Amino acid sequence: MKDPLVVIHQPDFMPYLGFFHRLLLADIYIVLDNVQYVRGSRTMTSRDKIKTVRGEQWINVGIRKPPYGCMINEIFLSEEDSWKKRGLNLIKENYRAAEYFGEIYPYMELLYSFPCNKMVDFNMKSIELLMLMFDIKDIEIKYASELKVTGKSNERIIRLVKAAGSRRYLSGTGARNYFIPELYEDAGVEVVWQEFKHPVYPQQFDGFIPYLSSIDLLFNCGIRKAKEILRDC
Repeated sequence: MKDPLVVIHQPDFMPYLGFFHRLLLADIYIVLDNVQYVRGSRTMTSRDKIKTVRGEQWINVGIRKPPYGCMINEIFLSEEDSWKKRGLNLIKENYRAAEYFGEIYPYMELLYSFPCNKMVDFNMKSIELLMLMFDIKDIEIKYASELKVTGKSNERIIRLVKAAGSRRYLSGTGARNYFIPELYEDAGVEVVWQEFKHPVYPQQFDGFIPYLSSIDLLFNCGIRKAKEILRDC
C-alpha cells in the first residue's frame, strides 16, 4: 500500500483553482503557517483577484502592519472591520448579476462573519468553505507549526512529508525552479508533479481571465457544475 500523498502550501486567501485541484489528489494537506509572510506585490496570502467590469481586481484581507520577518501565523487581522464590509461589497457589486449569485453569496456572508483575530484562521475558513462547495472532504489537514520541523526550502519539505508519516509529495509545477531531485532521492521521498490545465468557463463581462479566486468559477457556474469542472482539470 502506498504512503499517503502530501501537499504543502501556505494558507492563502480564497485560492485559485489549481490549489483545490491539488487537494483533490492529496491525502494530507500540510498548512505552511510558520514561514515568513511575504509583503508587497508578491503576496497571495492576504489577497486574491476577482473579475470586475474593469478587469481583474484585488480583494484584500485587512491586517495589522506586520513587523519584518513576521510568520504567517503571527499576523493579526485589522482591529477595525471596515475591510470586511468593503470585501463583501466588492463581491456583491461584481457578482450580483452572476447566474449563481444567490447560491454562493451566503457562503461569503458566512466567511466575513467568522469571528477570529488572526489572518491564518480567516484564510483557513475561506479554504474550508471552498472545500465544502467543491466537495473535497477525504483529506487530513495538519499545520506545519505543530509538526516542529526546521530547515529551508527542499530540506523543510522533505522533513514535513516525513513528519506527516509519508514519503510521497505532490508538488505544483512552480516548484521546479528550486527543486533539487538528489535531495528527495537520498531521503527516499517520491515527488509527484501536478498536471493542471486551467479550465475555460463562462465568465461575466468581456473575455476570459484565468487564475482568479475560485469564487469566480462558483458564482458563474454554480456548485454542481464547478465541482465537475474542477475534476476535469
